Amino acid sequence: MTLALLLGAGAGLGLVSVLFGFWPARPTLAAELHRLRHGSPARHGAGAAADWRGRLGRPLAGPLAAWGLPGTATRRDLAVCGRTTESLFGEKAAAALAAALLAPTVHFAAHLAAAPAGVPLPWQLTAGLALPLAAAGFLLPEPVLRSRAARRRAELRHALSAFLDLTVIALADGRDLDGALADASRIGSGWAFTRLHGAVRAAQAAGRPPWLALGRMGEEYGVRELTELAVAGGLAGADGARLRASLAARAAALRAREFTEAEDAARTAAERMGLPVAGLLLAFLVFIGYPAVVSVLAGL
Repeated sequence: MTLALLLGAGAGLGLVSVLFGFWPARPTLAAELHRLRHGSPARHGAGAAADWRGRLGRPLAGPLAAWGLPGTATRRDLAVCGRTTESLFGEKAAAALAAALLAPTVHFAAHLAAAPAGVPLPWQLTAGLALPLAAAGFLLPEPVLRSRAARRRAELRHALSAFLDLTVIALADGRDLDGALADASRIGSGWAFTRLHGAVRAAQAAGRPPWLALGRMGEEYGVRELTELAVAGGLAGADGARLRASLAARAAALRAREFTEAEDAARTAAERMGLPVAGLLLAFLVFIGYPAVVSVLAGL
């Protein structure tokens, strides 16, 4: 009994820790303002969390890499989120361990429920339940990472639209291409503009066209718009008027896409709200009509 209680308490503590890791508390307003002004992370504990995940996942990186894990799509999600494969494997290992520890808790609860009936529960049930729970915990971090990467890509596309508009304004003011791109990436704030500025500065320091750096960034992050921008910029060449027209068209296309996606999201949310409203209306009609139906049936 004591062992079961200790295992249940450990499983509960592990589950709470995993849940707090996946869905941390919201940052304060002061932290968000500091992040927007200085581009620094809002959570000061993020580095420590990445450290323990990296240390935990480092032994798994070699064997899993030999099996081709993670895949190309997952590597792009990690890149756009600024994470490493070791941190992902560490998170997977922690989630699998916490999920496996749920099996003794479930076994103990089932044992308490079956005790009055005198039905014994074999220990093999716990072992059989731990394996699928551990597998589910091992797979859980990837959907969470995929969802976060999708949000980060949307933020990068939004920043890219503003970046292109600023570049067009700088080109119209008489700046050369390198100076216009550097000024446009320096004006904005946030992680997306920081990445764009880093790519442009690295290309300038290496004496390479900035389109190559932006195209490589698009391939690494899985952002098709950056790759297409690199191709369009390379085709436009050094012709200032043609380049401004191409960049303005790209910015307009990005804004049109964002507007369409916002409309689709609002339409989907409105359609999703229709089902709860219909269910509420049906429950209200049943609540109102039930006494009358019972009275009619009792009078027959």
